[in-house]
Amino acid sequence: MPLEFGLWRVDDKPVRVATRPMPLESRLEALIEADPGILGQPLLLIGRQVLTEHGKVVDLLGIDAEGGLHVLELKRDRTSREVVAQILDYGSWAQGLTNDQIRDIYTSYARSKGLAEQLDEAFAIRFGGTPPETLNSTHALTIVASEIDAATERIVTYLASGFQVPVNVLFFRYFEDEGRSYLARTWLIDDVEPVAESTGAKGRGKQEPWNGIDWFVSFGDEPGGRNWGDALTYGFVSAGGGEWFSRTLRTLPLGGRVFTHIPKVGYVGVGTINGEAQPFEDAVLSIDGESRRLADFPLQGTYRHSEETSTDQGDPREWIVPVTWERAVPREKALWRTGFFANQNSACKLRARFTIDEVSRHFGIADAGQEAAL
Repeated sequence: MPLEFGLWRVDDKPVRVATRPMPLESRLEALIEADPGILGQPLLLIGRQVLTEHGKVVDLLGIDAEGGLHVLELKRDRTSREVVAQILDYGSWAQGLTNDQIRDIYTSYARSKGLAEQLDEAFAIRFGGTPPETLNSTHALTIVASEIDAATERIVTYLASGFQVPVNVLFFRYFEDEGRSYLARTWLIDDVEPVAESTGAKGRGKQEPWNGIDWFVSFGDEPGGRNWGDALTYGFVSAGGGEWFSRTLRTLPLGGRVFTHIPKVGYVGVGTINGEAQPFEDAVLSIDGESRRLADFPLQGTYRHSEETSTDQGDPREWIVPVTWERAVPREKALWRTGFFANQNSACKLRARFTIDEVSRHFGIADAGQEAAL
């Protein structure tokens, strides 16, 4: 049914504030762009007036904290049912956007606004973390209008309630009172769930591609435990103290490239794996052409774990992976920027292009991230 807004000034006796037409549709766009919270949920806008491959123009495009895509079509005045077909058309385009295409849309938008040019950095500023590896796993379609006709309301309700199409209408009213302007809003349907994309080949393409070479390694440099100075000097990364901690590190392949990160500190080195994972007690490293047991070196850290942990956490041993450093720096010269990738696993595939490019540039590593994606 039609929704009616009312606003009263109650300084003395109730005085109804007059509803006015929104001066321009672009004014509404600008208001949402300035504060997407007007829509009732945290969003990062990634595009305004975005041209689709069908020659149509999407008013606003955003992503949420889970990486879901939000398509917004704005109508200043009463809108007819044709807008439903319009936004469904936009949805058919949006669901096919890949990770790289979304990032490119954001980069173009950011450059036009003088914002942080990398999506990872903007995402971290907005939501306080790094983007999920898979963007656009869900999408939502929103018509923003002052009023809709009865047919539009029936169609939207039918699609959203009967067939879980992620379409909704956000109503607004524009008020003016003694030189001040106000905006009020409400939704047609409560709690319309965004729709998840297919898990088929097309959906998998929305995950940021992996170049088949680069890996993330978390090196827990801790007092009384492993020491980054040892790893820097003798060329290795390590993890242990339980099966969960060493399991992913042991999967690192010979010839892979590791971007090494100290938790809560930053990136300290990039190097190439030159040997298989070995328990600390048996680990042999080649230093200046001579092979020697790591345990025989004057180490600052401790790499032996109590056997008591084996009962609950599996193999407690520290595992060593030999690395030839392309560039590595002391802990105090670590690199960290808002939006860099970090992970609780000891090792995982590094897909974050922003992190790879920026760390490589800082450390002066040539051709970083340019390998063909697998």
